[in-house]
Formats: sequence, structure tokens, C-alpha cells
Amino acid sequence: MIQFVNVSKVYGNGTVGLKNIHLHIKKGEFVVIVGLSGAGKSTLLRSINRLHEITEGEIFIDGKSITAAKGKELRMMRRNIGMIFQNFNLVKRSTVLRNVLSGRVGYHSTLRTIFGFPKKDIELAFQALERVNILEKAYSRADQLSGGQQQRVAIARALAQEAKIILADEPVASLDPLTTHQVMDDLKRINRELGITTVVNLHFIDLAREYATRIIGLRAGEVVFDGPVEEATDEVFAEIYGRPIAKEELLGVKG
Repeated sequence: MIQFVNVSKVYGNGTVGLKNIHLHIKKGEFVVIVGLSGAGKSTLLRSINRLHEITEGEIFIDGKSITAAKGKELRMMRRNIGMIFQNFNLVKRSTVLRNVLSGRVGYHSTLRTIFGFPKKDIELAFQALERVNILEKAYSRADQLSGGQQQRVAIARALAQEAKIILADEPVASLDPLTTHQVMDDLKRINRELGITTVVNLHFIDLAREYATRIIGLRAGEVVFDGPVEEATDEVFAEIYGRPIAKEELLGVKG
């Protein structure tokens, strides 16, 4: 599904973001990437849809190189990749429905979206909102919603997009403990029921252990652990973080 072949990223100031990454993420996996701030988690995640361009190597999606893709081919590949951001990335003054429909933009010309979306798209948007249990908020403005509700809108947008892959970059970092688990439950349920390959960056170890089927640990841009959640012991996390794990990192938002 997603394959990294000798991928490296060096920023303009000389900072190494990724170093010789070799990974193969299978269809339907729920992968959690962990590591300290600056370890390369966001760089790795955002390189999958080319929000970050890599310096060396190649990334394949379903056997096709997204690294080499241009123009229409790149747009078509990106259409299959939904992105969920820490800060929700919604148009706050637009309705929830309109935000979800933005996931359909890649299927139409700009002129078509100006004059409204087809009935099929609107039905898809309503179905997506129902799946994340906020259908009743369809006509509310996004800025009237709580943080957790806004993140659910972002998930619904990816569903309306009919994404085959969902990338989530610290999706619960700004949420309270209860809402954190609601959002993570949504992502896990969607992964399980729809078979959507899901790759999530998380800071808290307990969440990684609870939701992941596979954990990838990054340290200074390199993969230092890649395995099933059962093998991710406290000793493994200490190696990923380069030091003993603090209680608040281990317990995370559950406290």
C-alpha cells in the first residue's frame, strides 16, 4: 500500500528530517508513529502525500511512485489520501457540511464546485457525518463546534473524499482526555469497518499501545523500532526516546 525506499529528507538549513527510511505499510493497517518532537514524525507522514518533498529515495502508493508523479497523476493519487491535522484545518466560517464537501473538490473542476456539488456528493457528506455521529451539526458553522467535534468534521471530510489512506498528524494533541478517546475510537472503527489504511502520529505511549496494530519508532530521523504493538515494551520506548520514559509520557492523556 505505502512503500518507502531509501527515503531521506534534508532541510535547507542542513537539518536531517529523515535518514534512509525503508518501510512497507500494508493495506488496512493501523500504524502509529512515535518519537520525540523533532524525531521526524511529521516529516515522514507528510512526505506520503508530498506536503513535504523528500531529498532522496522514492515513495510508492499501490505500486505507483508518488515521488515521480506530476500534474493530473499527482492530483489523482492525492485524491486517495485524506489528511487530518492537529489544528483541524477547517474553514471556520463555513458550515460543517461545506467543510465536509471540500473533500470532494478533487473530483470536480473549480467551476463545478462554485455552482454547487452533485446530489451524490451531498449524500456522501451526510453519510460521513453520520458515521462520526455529528449529523445534527451539518448546518452549524465550524467555529461553533468544540475541538473534538471539529476533528470529527475533519475525519468526515476524509471519508467523503473516499480516501484509501488516512494520515493523521497529532490529531488529538489539543483535545481533552475524554474527547481524545472519542476521536481515536472513531479513527479505529473506520479503519476496522472500512479497511482504510491509517497512519497516525502520536506523542502519548498509552494511546499508541491502545490503538495501534503496529508501532514505528523514530529517533533523529531514523527508524529505531518497527513491530507489532505487543513487542513495544517500556524498554523499547526508552530506546526510541533515548532515555527512560517519564510517567506523563507513558500515561499520557489518561493521567
